Amino acid sequence: MSETSPRLFIVSPHFDDAVFSCGALLAAHPDAAVCTVFAAPPEQKMRTEWDEKSGFADAHQAIHERTLEDNRALEVLDAIPLRMPFRDSQYADSPSISKMAAALEETIYRTTANTLLMPLGLYHDDHVRVFEACCEILPRLSHLEWFGYEEAIHRRTPGVVQARLADLAQRGIVATPAQPSAAHTIDTQRRTQLKREAVNAYESQLRAFGAGNYDDVFATERYWQLSVGRRRKK
Repeated sequence: MSETSPRLFIVSPHFDDAVFSCGALLAAHPDAAVCTVFAAPPEQKMRTEWDEKSGFADAHQAIHERTLEDNRALEVLDAIPLRMPFRDSQYADSPSISKMAAALEETIYRTTANTLLMPLGLYHDDHVRVFEACCEILPRLSHLEWFGYEEAIHRRTPGVVQARLADLAQRGIVATPAQPSAAHTIDTQRRTQLKREAVNAYESQLRAFGAGNYDDVFATERYWQLSVGRRRKK
C-alpha cells in the first residue's frame, strides 16, 4: 500500500451529479476533487423551465444559488470544488466535445488525482457530451484508474445502462463492475448519513424533481471499472 491514499477526481456534468451518484464514496474519501463541467451562467439574461421549477427568477440567480448549494454539499463531504467555464444545454451554448476534453485533461493534470470517475452518460444530453469528452481522454490517461458511475435517477430508465455498456465495448473500453477502494475507514451508516445531508443541500434541484422522483439518489451507488481493451488481431 502506498504512503499516500488514492486521490479521487469526479467529473460531474452539473452541480449535483457527483453527490447524487457518488456521495457515499465521497464521504469515504476526504479531499476528493469534484469537477463540475457546466458551471457558468449564460451571457444574456434568460429564464428556462428547469430554473423556474427550481424556484429561480432567471439563469444568473440559478447559477449563483446552485453554486452556493454545491459549496454547502461538498463541505459536508470534505470535497474540493473545481468548476469549468462551460454552460449546460438549457442555456443553448454547449461547448464542443474536443474543447471540453482538452479543458478536462488540463484540469486533471493540475491535480494529484490517480483515480478518475466519469459519468456513464445516461439519458441526459449534457451527461452524454461529458461522457464523450471523457472517452476522448481516457486512452491518453490510461495509466490512471478510471471508473464510470451510473447517474442516479437517469439510470432508472430501462435499458440505458445495458446500451452504454455495449457502446463502451464497441469503443474498445472494457467495463467491469467494481467499487473504488475507500481511502478512509468510515462505517456505512455514517457514509449514508453524510450523503443524505449533502444531497439535502441541493434544495432547488430536489424541488424541481419533486417529492418521490429522486429517491434513487439514496439507493446503492454503482460503479464500473473502465480499461482500454486490447483489440483482437484479424
